[in-house]
Amino acid sequence: MDFSSLYIKESRAITKAKGSLLVAESIPGIKFNEIVDVQLGNGEVRSGQAIDISEEATIIEVFGGVSEVDLIGSKIRCKGETLKLPVSIDILGRIFNGMGEPIDGGAALIPEHYLDINGEPVNPALRQPPAEFIETGMSPIDGLNALVRGQKLPIFSGSGLPHNRIVAQIIRQATVKGKEESFALVFAAIGISYDDASFFMRSLERTGALERTVAFINTASDPVIERISTPRLALTAAEYLAWQQSMHVLVILTDMTNYCEALRELSSMREEIPSRRGYPGYMYTDLATMYERAGRIFDKEGSVTIMPILTMPDDDITHPIPDLTGYITEGQIVLSRNLDRKGIYPPIDVFLSLSRMMKEGIGPGKTREDHNNVFMQSYAAYAEGCYLREISTIIGAEALGDRDRVYLANAEEFERKFIAQGEWEKRTIEDTLDIAWRLFSALPEEDLKLIREEFIKKYLPRYRKQE
Repeated sequence: MDFSSLYIKESRAITKAKGSLLVAESIPGIKFNEIVDVQLGNGEVRSGQAIDISEEATIIEVFGGVSEVDLIGSKIRCKGETLKLPVSIDILGRIFNGMGEPIDGGAALIPEHYLDINGEPVNPALRQPPAEFIETGMSPIDGLNALVRGQKLPIFSGSGLPHNRIVAQIIRQATVKGKEESFALVFAAIGISYDDASFFMRSLERTGALERTVAFINTASDPVIERISTPRLALTAAEYLAWQQSMHVLVILTDMTNYCEALRELSSMREEIPSRRGYPGYMYTDLATMYERAGRIFDKEGSVTIMPILTMPDDDITHPIPDLTGYITEGQIVLSRNLDRKGIYPPIDVFLSLSRMMKEGIGPGKTREDHNNVFMQSYAAYAEGCYLREISTIIGAEALGDRDRVYLANAEEFERKFIAQGEWEKRTIEDTLDIAWRLFSALPEEDLKLIREEFIKKYLPRYRKQE
């Protein structure tokens, strides 16, 4: 192949090789994130990306790494463009790697467009506030921490907790309310093990969810630089489906901790001055450039909703990764190790979890008229039961009064019947609210002070039976 007709700039002056990084003399005109070809001394050609440019040097990250580099015989040739994802409606049902290449053995994709994976900036004046409900089929999320179209709602997990199973269940069950609504899922696995990758692929194929899903799989053995591109590829696919195909898209990114570790590794190789716990000081900005691609736009039918999943090192919610994520996103779903030890799935911590956009997406015409009242009363009753549980460990359950025992038992029932559900059990929002009402029926009616009287008469089981 004649490279001279394809490339606009060339540099021979490679001064240093370190792992998958090549340091060359400054290349005039090269752009940040520009894709290059690295021709090694033995004639092999590998792709790379300019990750740092300055007047003194240009740093290239080579996809796949380089084991042996002839600093004199190797060449860097620039393509004059950033990494782009070929897209068409046919990406639905396909599985790609961290470079956007199909790995499912399917037919070659015939693209309609090539989109820059860094996305296009959106005029803030055109952004529309999130306002519609997405049903995940899981009561602790739908009932107490509702996900709304256009929202950014992460899941904070710990090592060994069943976040992968929860993600797979959300992928199987998630849907939007309303008529004639087109819904799609974009799933990105970042730096996961082969076992986890196989688990997600089998789950997608076995349940038929793959037909409405675009999947990007990056395993732990893949190059570090691909962990940087994988979530951006997924978000680019989501933006295409949302803004050009008028679909409501839910993007699930797991595990963003692996992404941040890759960011730290690249920063270390570039010998940058580290910030908190060794992570680069620009990690907040870097995460924001991805999370802020969620949203809704006026005059556009579609929406992009993001659920990042991250594992907290040592279950530390103050760790830089969950800490910075919490600043950018609108709430969090936190998994509880104590509930997991009790055999409760999904082990979602009700008190640490929060959806700041919930009130915008629930109520008449969206979920049900009593949803907000049920949400507040459920929190209040469960909080009182958990407080009495702590008291009973000190003074003993026998010392509690009759009313206190009712609330203590109700907290146990809340965990076993409302929070807990089967891995293959899909609950509608009506099912979720009805479970809460059945739990309320065990409480004194005069204690249901956070629920309007008309809803009590309409939904409390004892009045329904009278009808």
